[in-house]
Amino acid sequence: MSENKLPSGIDRVVGQRIRWRRRELGLTQEQLADLLSLTFQQVQKYEKGVNRVSAGRLFEIAAVLGAPVTYFYEGAEMELADERLGMAEDGEEVRAPLLDADTLDLIAAFQRIEDTSLRKSLLNTVRAAARAFDPRQDED
Repeated sequence: MSENKLPSGIDRVVGQRIRWRRRELGLTQEQLADLLSLTFQQVQKYEKGVNRVSAGRLFEIAAVLGAPVTYFYEGAEMELADERLGMAEDGEEVRAPLLDADTLDLIAAFQRIEDTSLRKSLLNTVRAAARAFDPRQDED
């Protein structure tokens, strides 16, 4: 496979967004595959960013998932910027983190909370918990 045919960071972002939207709608990979006349393995490969999603296929996916095509590129600018940076000064690879299933579930659940004060309270609680486990906190 030629280098320009290999999946890129943007392909991973698109795949992640497909997964996120599918999960938001409560669809399984099998159900989405059936709607697209694909195998669930192909949907899995798209979601993991292992296989590139063609423009035509992305248009079909967007229609089935009820989202504009642009939805699937949200976050791609950051990924592209990270790829251009290449490596950090310390030689460590620079890459935007992909969101795992728990994080996606947390975001989806949080977005369903309509009470603004409850959302702020929960966000403050999560931030406090994160600070409690931050090893950099011991450096102060």
